[in-house]
Amino acid sequence: MTTAAPFQQARGRLKEQAPLAARSWFRTGGAADWLFVPQDAEDLATALRQCPSDLPVTVLGACSNVIIRDGGLPGLTIRLAGGFANIETDGDGLIAGAAALDSSVAETAAQARMAGFAFLSTIPGSIGGAVCMNAGAYGDDLSTLLDWVEILTREGTIQRLPAPALEMRYRHSSLPEGSIVLRARLKAHGAEDPATIQQTMQEMRASREASQPLRARTGGSTFRNPEGHKAWELIDAAGCRGLRHGGAQISEKHCNFMLNTGDATSTELEELGEMVRARVLDRSGITLHWEIRRLGRPLSPASPS
Repeated sequence: MTTAAPFQQARGRLKEQAPLAARSWFRTGGAADWLFVPQDAEDLATALRQCPSDLPVTVLGACSNVIIRDGGLPGLTIRLAGGFANIETDGDGLIAGAAALDSSVAETAAQARMAGFAFLSTIPGSIGGAVCMNAGAYGDDLSTLLDWVEILTREGTIQRLPAPALEMRYRHSSLPEGSIVLRARLKAHGAEDPATIQQTMQEMRASREASQPLRARTGGSTFRNPEGHKAWELIDAAGCRGLRHGGAQISEKHCNFMLNTGDATSTELEELGEMVRARVLDRSGITLHWEIRRLGRPLSPASPS
């Protein structure tokens, strides 16, 4: 993509060679060929309808569980902001835009006396990403709340899908390929006293603060838990707690977290993750699968597994 001509009808902001590292929680990565911030859903639909079908399109949310590779993101990168972060009460539930932070949704639900949302207060991401990966914590995940999701297809058509159509399971949902989450309706598990909900959220946050390196440059859980196992236990048993590679390190506090100790590159982070996967496989025979999404062009080869 060498010209902005196909997007002349779009009303949002379009920028060429937009730096992305500052948006990532790891604070690493290259630039987007083009970064588009749409004004609203119709603006985004217009842009997608104008997009060449072979143009890569990447959607970025809170960038909490993402490694943006050092070669940057090809094609068009979309960042949802503004009205895409709206949250509104809707009878026995909430309708949240894709850019609404999970923690903000939890707080809004608590104020509205809605039960079942407390776990979202501990997830450092946005609702769009939570739908895509069926985000969860403390024994709950988004599938327990989701009523329906509104998506925009790659062809620029808005569709509403009921929750069962997504076939949600552990860290997975079956969204149509190339679709973009616009908003979702989340149904409460009944009513509860706001003070009780706040207390639950405070306890969850304190537990997370005590066990995870939240004040470091990290991307959350690195690998999914294999069935019947905990990823951190496998990593610890393989001798990877505190393992370093360049400026990247496996956390001493919680060894399913990778850290940028200050000068890491995305390449070093990804290579460290592959080192851990290899050591765990060698010791236990179990293959760890990435939970962190790795996006864009690497500057050096890395396993796509």
